[in-house]
Amino acid sequence: MWRDIAGRAFPEAEFRAPADPAALSAAERRLGCALPPELVGLLRESDGIVGPYGVDAIWPLELLVRNNLHFRSDRSLAGLYMPFDALLFFGDNGGGDQFAFVQTPPRADIFVWEHEDDSRRWVARDLTDYLGKSLAEDGDDWYQ
Repeated sequence: MWRDIAGRAFPEAEFRAPADPAALSAAERRLGCALPPELVGLLRESDGIVGPYGVDAIWPLELLVRNNLHFRSDRSLAGLYMPFDALLFFGDNGGGDQFAFVQTPPRADIFVWEHEDDSRRWVARDLTDYLGKSLAEDGDDWYQ
C-alpha cells in the first residue's frame, strides 16, 4: 500500500527492505513511546523512502530513533529551541527542516519544524497526504 502511494507521487522513489518487527519494538522502547500506526505500517513495507534529489522523505528506523533521541537530549539544542518531546521526527527536506507527527496529543497530522526560526506548522493531514506532497517534484520547499 505505502509503496503504491509513494510510487504514484514519485515513480523514481527508492525503497528499502522492510524494517524488522523486533527492531520496531526496540525502537519504541528506546524512544519511550509508540510509533504512529501509519508510520509502523510504512516501515513494515520499506525501512524509509528516498525521494527527489536523494532526500529521505521517510528516514530509516535507526536514523529516526537516533535523531529523535538527539533532539530530546542534546543540551545545546535545549538552549536554542523549544522542547521537542511532543514531536516524533521521521523525515526532512534535505536542508535542515524536519517533518514530525505530534505525539502529545497523538494525531495523524504532519508538522514541519523549521530550524531557522524554531517554528512548527501544520503541513499535511496524514502520512498519505505528506507523501503525496513531499514526493512530488515541486522542489524541496513544497511546504512553504
